[in-house]
Amino acid sequence: MRCTIASLLVAICLIASTNALSNSVVGPRRVKLWKLRQQRAQKQSLGNNEPSGLDAASTQATGFTPQFFEQPLDHFDKNRKDTFQQRFWVSTRNYQARKGAPVIVLDSGEADGEERLPFLDTGIVEILTKATGGVGVVLEHRYYGQSIPVLNFSTDALRFLDNSQAAADSANFMRNVKFDGINEDLTAPGTPWIYYGGSYAGARSAHMKILYPDIVWGAIASSGVVHAAVENWQYMDIIRTAANATCSSNLVNSVAKIDSILLGQSNSTKQELKGLFGLAGLTHNTDFASMLELALDSWQNKNWNDAINDPTFDLFCDALNQPFGNVTAKDLMLPFGHPKRSVQISKDLTVDAVIMNYAAYIKDVSCFALSLPPIWAELDNFKFVDGECDTQFQTLDECFGTYNDADFQSTDLSQTWRTWNFQVCTQWGYFTTAPPDNRPRIISRLLDLAYESKMCKQAFPPGQFITVPPLPNVESVNILGDFHIAADRLAIIDGQIDPWRPDTAHSSDALPRRDTTLRPFKLIPNAVHHYDEYGLANIQDEPPEILKIHQEEIAFVQSWLHDWNVEHGITN
Repeated sequence: MRCTIASLLVAICLIASTNALSNSVVGPRRVKLWKLRQQRAQKQSLGNNEPSGLDAASTQATGFTPQFFEQPLDHFDKNRKDTFQQRFWVSTRNYQARKGAPVIVLDSGEADGEERLPFLDTGIVEILTKATGGVGVVLEHRYYGQSIPVLNFSTDALRFLDNSQAAADSANFMRNVKFDGINEDLTAPGTPWIYYGGSYAGARSAHMKILYPDIVWGAIASSGVVHAAVENWQYMDIIRTAANATCSSNLVNSVAKIDSILLGQSNSTKQELKGLFGLAGLTHNTDFASMLELALDSWQNKNWNDAINDPTFDLFCDALNQPFGNVTAKDLMLPFGHPKRSVQISKDLTVDAVIMNYAAYIKDVSCFALSLPPIWAELDNFKFVDGECDTQFQTLDECFGTYNDADFQSTDLSQTWRTWNFQVCTQWGYFTTAPPDNRPRIISRLLDLAYESKMCKQAFPPGQFITVPPLPNVESVNILGDFHIAADRLAIIDGQIDPWRPDTAHSSDALPRRDTTLRPFKLIPNAVHHYDEYGLANIQDEPPEILKIHQEEIAFVQSWLHDWNVEHGITN
């Protein structure tokens, strides 16, 4: 097969969007794609003679110089003396020195902290510090970016990566940090700290308010996944219900047809089907079914700001409903599977034109993932020639298959996918499985818990000091409040069509709440993932619903700080 120029934009969007979430990669198929992208990046970097020096490049690009704070590796074993350097960045552009000037700290969560630096410049930290005369901080999470406390990412080395240790890092930082260029003591609790986080970091923000109420004056949990779940089928169900109705229907009907073949037809028919997608060489049908999710992963990368919005999902939907061959746009208005919109592949296989479009999309994106422009990938006997899997010919199983344990057992520090997957396997879960059989679905029934979680055993064999449990201990997260987590000066901010909403306090499984200044509880209309974290240099230029949430956040944070001043006898 040959990648088509028409699909190039879609493929670029897909690869770029997933690169931005490299540390959030979860599950075997996503890890394999991550590895392919790393090979691409390495070759491009070598070809361009790009320097390393990430901190220097980051400082030049953002104006924020990294600083470091010494943390104990283990906060709870006083006999262990190992320490590491936790990286952070500070913005003082809005700081007005005075008693009661706040520190707004953004938890970088499961990402390199450099990815969060834009929020010091035009995002939520800049917005709140400008409104309060405070100091802005981005704090990198242990085991991410350059805050690495170990020499490798083996199972044993990762044992200090858990919720308690990470929360203790933040508390220790808040109580003891000294900021370069600031003479005042801004440590907690003598200074009001407002803790902000989005997604996993949003849950951490809420947890910090629960665990350390003496030093966290206020907290904002944006898209905070405060409910940990072993199976997270609701993620794809939100996409199904929120997507364009035609696209959603096309996906549901296509997946139902594909499943009927994978679960009920002969092996030869299954191979024909997989061949349509350019994936006949994948041995396991589960791996094939997982590859069909490629565009779905991009939904959470939608953004209200066109400059950073990921259009992959919408482009994918457009691709599904195109005319195909003799099937016209008018024919596609007929019911799915109607003879006029069907394509006969062989005497045993007839599919709807939408499935042909689906197949062409996956084939092109898979091809692009394996090629380094301008070298395109060719398929010959199920091997990619001049592909990007390696410098040698690779089978599709070697590129996209997930049943070779060795693919997941490298533990050097370049394998950054291991950190969040370790947290998933030990405490958080969120395995994206198919919905129950009585519900429509946009992913295959083959994607069950056994498949989605098998990498935990593949990647993290028992160590000398720790054994990863058969299933994550989600109760260690949920015991902190779950759907019902609440406290004074804890704000819950979520998106209406965020696929992570079922794991937040705005889940349909949670009880309704009142929205108050002391306990804000806000749902942003038509918003996806932590939309309030992003901002423009002039917030008056933002869309109405984003400007509204930012103005509300400014108002309740200012109210919280007024309360702090009153409590400490400060008059302005």
